[in-house]
Amino acid sequence: MLRIAVSIFSLLFSVTLLLNGMGLLGTLVGLRAAIEGFSVTLVGMVMSAYFFGFIVGSWFCPAVIYSVGHIRAFAAFATVASAVAIAYPLVVNPYVWIILRVLTGLTIAGIYMIIESWLNVIAPNEIRGRLFALYTAITLFALGTGQYLLLLGEVAHFNLFALISILISLSLLPIVMTRINQPDSVPSPHLGLRRLAAISPLGLWTTFTAGITGGAFWGMGPLFGESVRSSSNEVGVLMSVVIFGGALLQWPIGRISDHIDRRWVMLLVALLGALFAYIAYASLLLSDTLFYLTMFLFGGTSFTIYALGVAHVNDLLQVDEMLEATRALLLVYGIGATIGPLLASAVMQQFGAIHLLGFFSAALGLLSLFTLYRLLTGRRVALSEQGEFVPMVRTSAVVLEMAPQLSEASNRENR
Repeated sequence: MLRIAVSIFSLLFSVTLLLNGMGLLGTLVGLRAAIEGFSVTLVGMVMSAYFFGFIVGSWFCPAVIYSVGHIRAFAAFATVASAVAIAYPLVVNPYVWIILRVLTGLTIAGIYMIIESWLNVIAPNEIRGRLFALYTAITLFALGTGQYLLLLGEVAHFNLFALISILISLSLLPIVMTRINQPDSVPSPHLGLRRLAAISPLGLWTTFTAGITGGAFWGMGPLFGESVRSSSNEVGVLMSVVIFGGALLQWPIGRISDHIDRRWVMLLVALLGALFAYIAYASLLLSDTLFYLTMFLFGGTSFTIYALGVAHVNDLLQVDEMLEATRALLLVYGIGATIGPLLASAVMQQFGAIHLLGFFSAALGLLSLFTLYRLLTGRRVALSEQGEFVPMVRTSAVVLEMAPQLSEASNRENR
């Protein structure tokens, strides 16, 4: 048992180092692009490229892992990700950065898959649900605390990119030194969108909207923060406030959705997210305290939408269908996240960076209208048939096998 505990701790420590670096990198690239004079549209393209690379990696990386094994694949992915992190300040060109962002997304997808595969192998059945919850919390808090690494250097200098490279390289150690047997091969995703759309158009659209708003936040949030705050340090604070809101409010919102028709909670969360984005916009000239509070609440609502959408879809499925459907929804999220920065950058280019909040409000407002329509016309799921809400973040589909709601389906698939 001690060996299992040490192995789990070392893998979670690896994840923390990796996501501290990745949390910093996303914000740093956006801020550096602004300093280098990239247009808002080009910044949107650069930031969108990461999510495109992540989608490509979902199909490409399983074959690599199967061919060379988990340890060698992890070493290769981490080496490329570390080298790419240093390359940004060496070649300051938006089109080169688009390629670098694709490579970053692709390699990080592979790294997620490998770490999560090992967690699946070593986690005893009795703690898988708790480990999934812990992993979700660590993911969000590591991304959030990574924002404060901006305090350690200047955006215009090389040292922050070097720090990211160091963190990614150090995340290698727990993996390459592990004595745990390698997991089975990682499955490639399959998209059954036609069936999902027939079963739950609301779940599909909710997940897609969560991708659009999430991608726009991660991609264009730093540019928005740079336009409304006076320093890069404050941008890091703003990003972390939204992330921590998403980390802390998912569970209570989800628990409420377990006890009433989940669609009403989805409607309320979408409406509140749109409202908080609007209040944050209005409070910019009134009160910093109100601004940060509403951004915290915006994070809590907008980050919960993805998990609510997944839970709603699973409420309508048989157990054997849940795992594959959730994998498909993860890719739907990724498609939305690829589109999100492009749409948001067009709005910001036309109306100003501050109108990113208006973009969020409009996207969530449209989702609330569609949710209301489905409430009036769609099939109601009895409370006795609703599954348990599971807080989720977008990593790889491999981690879904630890989710309490999906573990039974995972066990059947692996027999």
